[in-house]
Amino acid sequence: MPVKVCIVGCGALGSVFAGHLARLSDIEVHAYDVSEEHTRAINDSGLKITGAANFTAKLRVSSDPQQIPACDFGIFATKSLHTRAAIEQTAHIFADSAAVCSVQNGLGNEEIIAERVRYVIRGATPIAAHLIAPGHAGFEFYSDIWIGPFEPSATPYNYVEQLAALLARAGLQVVPLQDARGWQWTKLVFNSAVNPVGALTQLHLGAANRLPPTAALYEAILQEGEAVARALGITLSGDPRKMIAEGAGAPGRRNVSMLQDIRAKRPTEIDFMNGAIADLGEKLGVPVPLNRTMWALVKGLEHSWTDPA
Repeated sequence: MPVKVCIVGCGALGSVFAGHLARLSDIEVHAYDVSEEHTRAINDSGLKITGAANFTAKLRVSSDPQQIPACDFGIFATKSLHTRAAIEQTAHIFADSAAVCSVQNGLGNEEIIAERVRYVIRGATPIAAHLIAPGHAGFEFYSDIWIGPFEPSATPYNYVEQLAALLARAGLQVVPLQDARGWQWTKLVFNSAVNPVGALTQLHLGAANRLPPTAALYEAILQEGEAVARALGITLSGDPRKMIAEGAGAPGRRNVSMLQDIRAKRPTEIDFMNGAIADLGEKLGVPVPLNRTMWALVKGLEHSWTDPA
């Protein structure tokens, strides 16, 4: 029988995973997404991927989780603020022997998933994707995908290896690890700087990095996040400063996801980024005034949409 994989949240990043996996003839790919327009387009015409790769893939996608059969693996790619609702809707898809991998932003997603699923895999990737139209997603570059067991769930490492093998055969750059926290925190610290600064100043990544005051703010926020990681005994596996420099130097204007959310007046992932770092820092006695301030300012901006001054 074919291995069955379900992508939960087949938006921009989820579409990159779903599209690549769907090209494997021995993998049965399903996807769940709340956008009926997006799911209808995929079911009618296939999932179109453009940018670093160009192809159209056929897969089964539904906005009704009851239509999705039991699967061997799940990949969660929803916005972090939708994780709880998504796992409550889809937990029945992942039986006792299934493993679910989060490739989402921020902290806390694995903990939420683990409330309903026995085996959970921690994941992180800097792949940046965007929806171009219903049924059409783009991404500009391939990058590593780091996955490892979510340690409180006692996930056997062979689950990590099996999922890594599937993703690698699908053409994705995956790195299986015994402990993926160093990469998750590298991405978290990077996001905690670039996302709120971009959202609050309306500057794209390159412009914010060129402007001395915002570049200095990046650095100060990075240092707070690194201090919290050290207090937790976590060593960053990569350099968030290098990630900022690479993103700032890329062609075009790279608007961070939180800026896109703010412009569309959508709730952001600030609770799972700066909010999570601030909560941990305050609990551990590590000063985190900038992370707490970024969190408060973005929360205030979100609130202004419903309670304007």
